Amino acid sequence: MYWEPDKECMDREELEQLQLERLQSTLNRVCAHVPFYRRKFDELGIAPEDVQSLSDAARLPFTMKSDLRDNYPYGMFAVPLREVVRVHASSGTTGMATVVGYTRNDLKNWSNLVARIITMAGVTKDDVIQVSFGYGMFTGALGLHYGAERVGASVIPASSGNTARQIQFMRDFKSTALVATPSYALLLGDTLREMGIPVSALSLKWGLFGSEPWSEAMRKEIESKLGIVATDNYGLSEVMGPGISGECLERNGLHFNEDHFLVEVVDPETLAPVPDGEVGELVLTSLTKEAFPVIRYRTRDLVRMLSGECPCGRTGRRMSRVLGRTDDMLIIRGVNVYPLQIEHVLMEIEGTEPYYQIVVDRKGAMDEATVLVAAGESIFFDTMRKQKEMVDRIRAKLRQELGITVEVKLVERKSLQQFEGKAKRVVDNRKL
Repeated sequence: MYWEPDKECMDREELEQLQLERLQSTLNRVCAHVPFYRRKFDELGIAPEDVQSLSDAARLPFTMKSDLRDNYPYGMFAVPLREVVRVHASSGTTGMATVVGYTRNDLKNWSNLVARIITMAGVTKDDVIQVSFGYGMFTGALGLHYGAERVGASVIPASSGNTARQIQFMRDFKSTALVATPSYALLLGDTLREMGIPVSALSLKWGLFGSEPWSEAMRKEIESKLGIVATDNYGLSEVMGPGISGECLERNGLHFNEDHFLVEVVDPETLAPVPDGEVGELVLTSLTKEAFPVIRYRTRDLVRMLSGECPCGRTGRRMSRVLGRTDDMLIIRGVNVYPLQIEHVLMEIEGTEPYYQIVVDRKGAMDEATVLVAAGESIFFDTMRKQKEMVDRIRAKLRQELGITVEVKLVERKSLQQFEGKAKRVVDNRKL
């Protein structure tokens, strides 16, 4: 299914010409109205008219999250505040919040791009979509909400939390699609089981998940527990919000809406482009955003670009699901450790659940890492000997995967922290 087949299946040559025209227009806009970019371009000796091909974009400066924070709140806006009809912001939990704005036309484009993502995931105007993201300054909830309304679906703005009530909504309102983080979808599935409610009591068919990295094994577990077809979608508040890319029902990569975004993948250390198939950091340039355009924004998300055509017929480039984040990477005793490596190990061990947390401390000059693993109820009723065998098995598997020894502790799922529906994977107590 397509929402805008003429745009989603556009000839590549025509698409790239459109991208170039929109890139040139965006560069003129930011040079004229955003002092930060004007200064950056002057420092590099670049003018908008110097960009005559898409390959010339590699000469443009990168934009970092710190740049957005340094220009808090409205310094990166390219239009007067009177033209901004919506403001969103990041949570600011790791520093000053990043503030983004939308004109009326931005909101129209945004809802239309989310409609594309929703449609490619199987949802139609006949569906009832339960949005279980937290509403507020976070772009995820309202982004999916307005996209679903654009498609013509019925929307239940359930927000996040109060899991038993979420399940009541699903049953009473006959929700057919769930929008949430993958970790919250798992929690809903586990709560269903605890409440003794069979999946057959629900009307769910589709699950649209994003906002945090998740694995293929986690997808299968969600599908099993909720009886749905689960698809991944990708968004970023600093660039737009949800609607940047998403999976079709072939589920072999996330299609970019390339008529609105210029996509690059670079080595996070050298910043040189990496070939398709290799892991690198996703870099995005907005091509149609009026209020808050960004040039070569370093997302910190690690992905692979996929080669070949998708059977669905869409011509936009595809990326793998997010494999992790450069700022989530932990260096423990000189070894790079990513949270998803730990998830892959846990999903292979019977009796564990895909809820975990890495706690890192420094004692003296030595780093010590402990992986808190949520274990099923049956494990806690086992003898101490069986629990120890489980811990030893996890520790050995993690040592093999990570190349270092970490401690392992079995905990109840509810003891692991969550934030805005997202799993909090890392607690780094070191003063580095």
